[in-house]
Amino acid sequence: MTMTAIIEEKYQKLLRVIAERGSAAVAFSGGVDSSFLCHAAKESLGDKAIAVTIVSPMLPKSEIDCAQAVARQVGIAHILVEEREIEEEVAANPKERCYFCKKLEFGAIIEAAKERGIDTVLDGSNMDDLGDYRPGLKALDELRIMSPLREAGLNKAEIRTLSKHFGLPTWDKPAFACLASRIPYGERIDREKLSRVEKAEDFLRTLGFRQFRVRSHENTARIEVAPEERKLFFNEKTLDTISRTLKSYGFMYVAFELEGYIMGSLNRAISVQALA
Repeated sequence: MTMTAIIEEKYQKLLRVIAERGSAAVAFSGGVDSSFLCHAAKESLGDKAIAVTIVSPMLPKSEIDCAQAVARQVGIAHILVEEREIEEEVAANPKERCYFCKKLEFGAIIEAAKERGIDTVLDGSNMDDLGDYRPGLKALDELRIMSPLREAGLNKAEIRTLSKHFGLPTWDKPAFACLASRIPYGERIDREKLSRVEKAEDFLRTLGFRQFRVRSHENTARIEVAPEERKLFFNEKTLDTISRTLKSYGFMYVAFELEGYIMGSLNRAISVQALA
């Protein structure tokens, strides 16, 4: 991936859009988009930019560690806000779960920003986020959260290119979503389920898998890995090790999704319900 004039022009627009705010707080998860946004905010605003991470049962410790490391590299002030409880409207896990969750989390980020004299909150959604079922975007609009990556017209591939150019370690980081996205709509979310999913995914990472999900269907773990990584599964020792380990975390059954990982695969249930 190399820089092009078009990408450079979009980046300069991004810097201008952020600079116009005077000061800003970045909603920072440690992922590709928000890490890049932290870099741009720091370049645009200097010490008038901060990053805020919500520490909750929805976010694995590995992601928090990554966010802290990126913040240190970028040199941006990093605020951690503890949210230990799972609110009922999120725990019930309706198809609008992401809307409720974003409303709560960004409300906390807004408060953290205001305490520091900052009125603008930035999120890392980009042009590619407009193509899937994302009720969280409605919450951002209602809270008047600014999405400068979308304003600059940047898509995920361009963000990765720019991240690599600026030496950010997240430039090739696999796509990630909060742990709640592993549990089908309608199935109640609790700490125990989130914890065993986190442990299962941490374990798969130690085996060398990069792009994957462990979907939790009550007492069954359904593993999705990137199509090109499926061949790594077909080894009797690997299969036995994965099955035994995930069952030790509390799953009764361990299954493998034959077609591999597809982003937002649990959203299919919404389409089926709509047709019905």
